[in-house]
Amino acid sequence: MAADKPFDPMKTWFLSLQETGEFIGIRFGRIPPGATEPEWTFPPHTDVDGIGAFAQMLRRGGVTLPQLPQIKHPAPPSRLALLKSLPKFLKPQRKLQWHKIDGPAKPGNSRTPPEAVAWHVFDEVSSTAIRRLCRKSSITVNSYLLKHLSKAIRPSLEDQSATIPWMVPVNLRGKINRASDIENHTSYATVKVHPYDSVYDVHRKIYDALVNGEHWANWFGYDSSRILTAGMRRYLIRIEKCMSEWNIGSFSNLGVWDPENEITHPDLTGTWLFAPPVLRCQPLGMGCVTFQNRIALTVQVHPELTTNPAVPRGWIQNWVKEIDIDIASVLADSVSEY
Repeated sequence: MAADKPFDPMKTWFLSLQETGEFIGIRFGRIPPGATEPEWTFPPHTDVDGIGAFAQMLRRGGVTLPQLPQIKHPAPPSRLALLKSLPKFLKPQRKLQWHKIDGPAKPGNSRTPPEAVAWHVFDEVSSTAIRRLCRKSSITVNSYLLKHLSKAIRPSLEDQSATIPWMVPVNLRGKINRASDIENHTSYATVKVHPYDSVYDVHRKIYDALVNGEHWANWFGYDSSRILTAGMRRYLIRIEKCMSEWNIGSFSNLGVWDPENEITHPDLTGTWLFAPPVLRCQPLGMGCVTFQNRIALTVQVHPELTTNPAVPRGWIQNWVKEIDIDIASVLADSVSEY
């Protein structure tokens, strides 16, 4: 008799989110060579996480991926981290308020993806400059982007000096096993960005969260929720207690794919875009993927905040402007070396 599949603590929650009217598809887009608009697809988060979904699409195009990206941080799985974090689960959740968001807004539904979406693709020269700047500063691209993202949306907050909490997904491949390597292997940590934080401060906060085992606390928290009925899960979602604390959104980076430009299948070439799902209790979804040495950023917004694409477009423009200022200095340094 075949062995039972390992329990997927995330699948049940995504099913319950869908039952409460949330759209749980992961946004992927491909802009074919010569095109200007993306072709969107939405793999369900019940079945895959971001890395798994992208790997599935690449494999269907004939790409061989024997092993998907693995977690690099050495912290071992620990249920003790969950016990240490229990006081955080019990604290009242404090939401940030928006200053003014242009509408219209409307209720979301489980069948329709968010309408407010925007993106930007850096060319290979700019993408290389970003990675070079991060290496030179001994920080990750994640930390760098999250710092500038926080600054980009801050003018839209009622309190522009507020601390902005972000959900940062953490890939657990290499430390946990699922029936398939494309299934959900993702937990998360919360990173709180202050207005005066430097890029290094943000970098340190991400690594401190990993050292403290926040990703394991959240993973085992959801794993322990197997005792809940579907009705209990839906109730916790409705009262916005389905996460350890409130976050303004999710910032997810799928990492670097095909840096050698070996993928040539006509259904895979071009530019790829990605953004994680958005929720009523977590209205922003900010994604990054680097494909064939081009960094692409995507922003989407929950419809109950706005359906106006001009809103995420403005945030993307602010985000890119902050990054371009840094890139200009790196490129200037490169020229001065010759």
